[in-house]
Amino acid sequence: MKLKLLKTLVTLILILFVTTQSQAQGCSDAGFCSVGNGFKSMDVSLKNNFEVGAIYGIAEENVDVYSQYASYTRDFNSKFSMSFKVTSQFATGDFGTNANLSDAYVTGNYKFKLASKSRLSVLMGFKVPFNSANEKIDGNSLPMVYQSSLGTYDVISGVSLTFDKWDFNVAYQLPLTKYNKNSYFSGSLSTTDFQSTNLFGRKSDGLFRATYKIKTSNEKFTFKPNVLVIYHFGEDTFENTIGVREKIAGSDGLTLNANVIASYKLGFNSFLETSVAVPLVVREARPDGLTREFTIGLAYKVNF
Repeated sequence: MKLKLLKTLVTLILILFVTTQSQAQGCSDAGFCSVGNGFKSMDVSLKNNFEVGAIYGIAEENVDVYSQYASYTRDFNSKFSMSFKVTSQFATGDFGTNANLSDAYVTGNYKFKLASKSRLSVLMGFKVPFNSANEKIDGNSLPMVYQSSLGTYDVISGVSLTFDKWDFNVAYQLPLTKYNKNSYFSGSLSTTDFQSTNLFGRKSDGLFRATYKIKTSNEKFTFKPNVLVIYHFGEDTFENTIGVREKIAGSDGLTLNANVIASYKLGFNSFLETSVAVPLVVREARPDGLTREFTIGLAYKVNF
């Protein structure tokens, strides 16, 4: 039965790769989409968690994007914890290569135990950019897909419910920065393949994720297939060449992503985790540069 289930999961991954259209759209951003994805050992005496990982994705116009992150979580007691996360990005394509630090995240999580197999937790945090999304090559501002950050200060809030083998997450990301300082205009680099994002204004996002956990009998392997729904609340905007703000048609609405996470326990307090994600439903326009045909990631996590 378990072997059959494993074969089904592998088949699902292959189907997702084959059937997903190119220029599909991925997640809002790494910090937002990993809300509620933490790991803790069953040993409650281990108060610290460290995680390091890397994600590769193919973005629009075949831009290769490599994202890296490191995070630290501290449990202050059985209910309250805080996390600190730093991200970076390396993007390379026809316009050249851009690499830089991306964002820092600070979040707090408070847990409520509802029953023996269920738990409710609430999360509140902030995202702080390391740059204003106006990085340049040879003096030319780059499209958002090459930028290492969205260039906005954001508030992130969320609620997570764990019930037996199910995890449900609802989250909201609100940009506090009205416009970033990107100065790219479509056509300025001899192409119109990228949307103009001069003084880009980005609307907020809502997230819903449902995850089901499957463990092997020896508990060495854990599989977590999940679906991720993101709704973009309104059309993004940019300032045109005569100083008039324009809406970007089709930049609002729904994105649906499918993801499979596989974890291998290295020891009592550490494991390796890999993930594959592809989008199933896309928005007409994604000017923020977060479009991905697919992503694949690898992470190492340890409690101490």
